[in-house]
Amino acid sequence: MTDVLVIGAGVAGASVAYFLALAGATVTVLDAGLHAASTVPAALLNPVRGQSGAVDAGAVEGMALTWELVQTLVGGGYDVPHGKTGVLRPVPDARTRARFEKRLPAELAHTWLTPAESPVPLSPGWDAILHLPEGGWLDGAAFTRALLAASGARVVLGQARKWDATSVELHGGTRLEGKAVVWCGGSVGASWAGHPATHRAGTMLLLSRPVSPLPISFGAYLSPAAPSGKALGGVLGATFEEPSLTFNAGPLPLGSLDWLLKKGDALADMSGVQVTGRWSGSRLSGLRVGQTQQGWWQLTGLGSKGFLLGPLRARELAGQVVG
Repeated sequence: MTDVLVIGAGVAGASVAYFLALAGATVTVLDAGLHAASTVPAALLNPVRGQSGAVDAGAVEGMALTWELVQTLVGGGYDVPHGKTGVLRPVPDARTRARFEKRLPAELAHTWLTPAESPVPLSPGWDAILHLPEGGWLDGAAFTRALLAASGARVVLGQARKWDATSVELHGGTRLEGKAVVWCGGSVGASWAGHPATHRAGTMLLLSRPVSPLPISFGAYLSPAAPSGKALGGVLGATFEEPSLTFNAGPLPLGSLDWLLKKGDALADMSGVQVTGRWSGSRLSGLRVGQTQQGWWQLTGLGSKGFLLGPLRARELAGQVVG
């Protein structure tokens, strides 16, 4: 009998499977094939979040763990495009800088630069630039696939219809038994399950080339991107649509396209760069981690921090499940 059944094969489920396997568990992952948010072409490892400069508890440790996993996976022969290049966070005025400074933990490596000191040219109008040398970007889809493969977990394709502390029933009637069940459904899975939650749609424009050799982020972000097997390109992305009560990653409204392009121009010179495609996903907000009253476990609601905090929370959860 399988020790642990993990519902969901996005970054949360793949991370849980990986750390459960390291702890000696036999794992089966149930994959419905719609883990949209985890297929992001360029996820930033950026612990200083949003325009408020908030730094989550565990963000510095989480960033270090994700980079450690990337190196382990690459060393094991997995293709995980990434760049530990650092991240630039320009701020528009002294008030914003003071807000950021107030929230920067002592253990986070950082320096403040003037626009003239920036390692890459930025658009005019920025007051100062926060340089995070240990940040960077990675290909979310490749990282997630590699984690799942490295876990050695058995993967069963199908959508979970219902579950309890020790079993899962799939659409079609197949029933799987285990010693524990971990639900790692994201925006899509929460909508299927009818869980009340907040969903936020995000969009990336795929660019013909990187605008900058390292990510630049404020309001939106520009980053290099190199999907597995493809040449280096770039992305311009943001999570900016109104929150929804259900999964929603529909067409990008023209007004949103215009907003996103203007945000990109405000960061750096985008002249000569062509838009070659679009990626959209929907993230689930409101972190839930631990054992439920019904006896099954969960790791969900990572929002835009799936690659920053997902592996760290998964390692903690796996220890509780097998402990």
